Amino acid sequence: MQRRTIDDTPILRSSDNVFADLGLPDADKLKIKTALVVEIRKALRTLGLTQQAAAKRMGISQPKVSGMMRGDFSNLSERKLMDCLNRLGYDIEIKLHPTSAVQGHLTLTVA
Repeated sequence: MQRRTIDDTPILRSSDNVFADLGLPDADKLKIKTALVVEIRKALRTLGLTQQAAAKRMGISQPKVSGMMRGDFSNLSERKLMDCLNRLGYDIEIKLHPTSAVQGHLTLTVA
């Protein structure tokens, strides 16, 4: 994060990952999971599904859907979230390419 001062007030520029800015472990994974859940929520709204119907369609329990709607998706893996999106009619494409950095990073692009 970049640090600067405006009128003696310290200002920090975000790294574009709030989880990294907060110093949380696995920040890239948390950002990916959040983006996947945002898409799931959009799909459920578009499809007009109740939590019970969404749970059945996605192959998870209604309490997990409820938790997801409240922002608690710690008990769901990235793979399971992608499976939920598949079951809601989304195609998922994973692209890999070498990086010049010492370590690569995870990103999610929504078409």
